[in-house]
Amino acid sequence: MRGLSQTMKPGDGRPQLADLAERAGVSLATVDRVINRRKGVKERTRRHVLEIAQDIGFLSAEDSHRYGAERPLNIVVLLPSGTNPYLKILGERVKERIARSSLNDPFLRCFFIDSFNAAALATALRENAAWADGIAFFAIEHPQVREAAAELGAGGTRLATIVSDLGHVPGVEHVGLDNRAVGRTAGLLIGRFARTEAGSVALVAGSRHYRAHSEREAGFLSILDEMFAHLKVVGMREGHDDAAENYRHTLALLDQVPDLVGIYNVGGSSGGITRALRERGRESVVFVGHGLTPDTRRALLEGTMDAVFDLDPNDLIDRAIACLSGQVARSRPMKLDVYFRENLP
Repeated sequence: MRGLSQTMKPGDGRPQLADLAERAGVSLATVDRVINRRKGVKERTRRHVLEIAQDIGFLSAEDSHRYGAERPLNIVVLLPSGTNPYLKILGERVKERIARSSLNDPFLRCFFIDSFNAAALATALRENAAWADGIAFFAIEHPQVREAAAELGAGGTRLATIVSDLGHVPGVEHVGLDNRAVGRTAGLLIGRFARTEAGSVALVAGSRHYRAHSEREAGFLSILDEMFAHLKVVGMREGHDDAAENYRHTLALLDQVPDLVGIYNVGGSSGGITRALRERGRESVVFVGHGLTPDTRRALLEGTMDAVFDLDPNDLIDRAIACLSGQVARSRPMKLDVYFRENLP
């Protein structure tokens, strides 16, 4: 329990919020913000309320000292909804962090927003800025989102994109991988593993509206052009990080591209791709994807995936909080973990 107001019950002989508000000469809403350590109260007012709270016995001396510390930040995490297993795990890790947080930890909230819906994300950013000191969000590259981010940044809300960047918006930091380098790494692995003098490779993405996905695609294409010109790229399929869509796209690829030797899924929900490869007996196709989740782990062990790129969810949350808290001057690209069947944790 983060605040103490919930422990004060009428009739137990202890001062109530209303008593504290009256003695401090402020509104009940102001007292509630101070006791529950929400933003929107001047520092002088906050300290005055805490002094009165100790004087009338609403807070003990120990509690008053703890409350006297600088107010923790209110931080909101906005993630895309849907069936992407990695994003589900990320949301679960944020909620676990909320459950075990202590008084002086940042207040965290986590919400899932309609995937690939720029208007919904822009609305969520504006609505949550009323409570949040900082917002970490999975960005969609769209004018509506950039406008909302610029507006909130100018108003003092701290913003950090996670996994997928927003581009050059003043005041918005990014926490994630160097996605162009990630795409080049995927191309290098597929080019080396395919071991063929000719053949086709395919890309599957959630959406090019995610800058992370378009940057991975660009990196992948660049290294194939440089080092593996004998491999032909058959184009990008957008599966919207949905296993069923990825499954249908992969079946179509296997039917339409008989010389297919490799697939790179730049997004999530690789389970649909591995299902199609298994059903058609095409496990020999080199497959590289993202997110170490139960389905990709199983695919590595079974041999339907060759490599999985992962960004540790706990490290991502830690870095996002540190970035929004001002604990890092500028966030550098995070470490890419590459897992094969033989080095699974």
